[in-house]
Amino acid sequence: MRILLTVLLLFGVLSTSACSSSKFKSYDGPEVTQLFISKENRKLYLLNGKDILADYDIKLGFAPQGHKQMRGDGRTPEGFYLINRRNPNSSYHLSLGISYPNRRDVEAAKSVGLDPGGDIFIHGANSKGPNGGDWTAGCIAVKDSEIEEIYAMVKDGTPIYIAP
Repeated sequence: MRILLTVLLLFGVLSTSACSSSKFKSYDGPEVTQLFISKENRKLYLLNGKDILADYDIKLGFAPQGHKQMRGDGRTPEGFYLINRRNPNSSYHLSLGISYPNRRDVEAAKSVGLDPGGDIFIHGANSKGPNGGDWTAGCIAVKDSEIEEIYAMVKDGTPIYIAP
């Protein structure tokens, strides 16, 4: 009887741990050498050289047309940046920071007396958007399950190009 109880308890512990899922995934495939975002097509591509490793539908800032110029304009930046940080405790599940503003963005904003803003991320929780439309303050949103994949695949320092 004691052996049966031990086996049942052990099975319960193992099945519980097998059912739990972590937002932190692992990835051992080809290196992501660049991210490419097409604002027009609402797509994010993870690339290894010229090969597409994965692609995702995205949501953008609530005013998606044009390059971000100042804090609060609701635009998503355009141009070359780097993935420069990660936030495992993001309000939007997980997030990867984009190095906006760069020196050019800061100079352009200051030349007309504006604050360029900052804290632009690729993050999860696009279900928070109204009716599925663009909704962020300038970030790039994907589904929570997708940011888990992206977070595992993309390293800090990876270049990102955001096209109009």
